Amino acid sequence: MLRSIKQLFGNKLGASDGEIGHVKDFYFDDQNWAVRYLVADTGTWLPGRQVLISPYALGRLDQAEKILRVNLTRKQIENSPSIESHKPVSRQYEEEYYRFYGWPYYWEGSGLWGLSGFPILELPANPLPGNPTAAIGPQPERADAHLRSAQAVNGYHLRTNDGIIGHVCDFMMDAPSWAIGELAVKTGHRFSGKEVLIPTKDVARISYEESTVFATLTREAVEQSPAPHQAHVGAADSPRPAILPL
Repeated sequence: MLRSIKQLFGNKLGASDGEIGHVKDFYFDDQNWAVRYLVADTGTWLPGRQVLISPYALGRLDQAEKILRVNLTRKQIENSPSIESHKPVSRQYEEEYYRFYGWPYYWEGSGLWGLSGFPILELPANPLPGNPTAAIGPQPERADAHLRSAQAVNGYHLRTNDGIIGHVCDFMMDAPSWAIGELAVKTGHRFSGKEVLIPTKDVARISYEESTVFATLTREAVEQSPAPHQAHVGAADSPRPAILPL
């Protein structure tokens, strides 16, 4: 069952030794639609710093308290590689980030998460004892890894083969794999239109210059698409493979 990403915005984040803030955004890969990072708003705890949390570290949502569990300590998160909020996420940064936590690189292997289709660990993460060791010698700059903000793409126009039909209003994600399977699109008027779901496999590309998602569908096909179901993230009917505690 697919779950709404929009329902997670604003939920609290609970590390293993206390709260660390709330969900601000998600970064997804615009090539295979996998959610690679949760962006945390840490408030006054780590002001002015963008904190990224990989699904490798995320547990289940506590429905009653609306808390998403993070299998890391506050100290681990504080010591993790820092990234400036106005800069894109580069592969160079990701390599440093993954080395720090001792996690396998998701981009090495044929699976959605490297050697697996799910962000699960056979062994607990093994973070470095302190700040990450600086690489020896000059390191070339690398392009960003096709990571895009869900908050930014929310509201983009949806253009079909015969014109614009509406705008993106949500992302429906598979909880076990953290892959976005469908886009929720509001057709017609922004306030009075109806919502429908279209599979991400029918998306040809995303234009950030035009703020538009291009679909390989006709207007009629989109209008006849099903409406979103009322699903909730963390429901018991679609359990995520267990994550070993740290």
